[in-house]
Amino acid sequence: MEFKHLCLVRFKEGVVVDDIIQQLTKLAAELDTVKFFGWGKDVLNQETLTQGFTHVFSMSFASAEDLAACMGHEKHSAFAATFMAVLDKVVVLDFPFVVAKPAPSA
Repeated sequence: MEFKHLCLVRFKEGVVVDDIIQQLTKLAAELDTVKFFGWGKDVLNQETLTQGFTHVFSMSFASAEDLAACMGHEKHSAFAATFMAVLDKVVVLDFPFVVAKPAPSA
């Protein structure tokens, strides 16, 4: 079963978000256990719903063991210190991904 690592973040004022995204993209490319990496930025700005969170980052893994290996990797640990320093607030969820409606066949 596929596992997801999902981070909702609110960056501190003055952070150059594009630099952080480039670093995170590079990290994901360097770690073989990461099967997918993607991110997005909120576009509707519904403050009462988003509570100030502006970005979401998602990584997929083939198994819980691959997720754990990534979280324990020295490159992840080094980046995590940098990442946490630029965040005002973060919510992290790690979970098995359940497909309720598969994508249509091509």
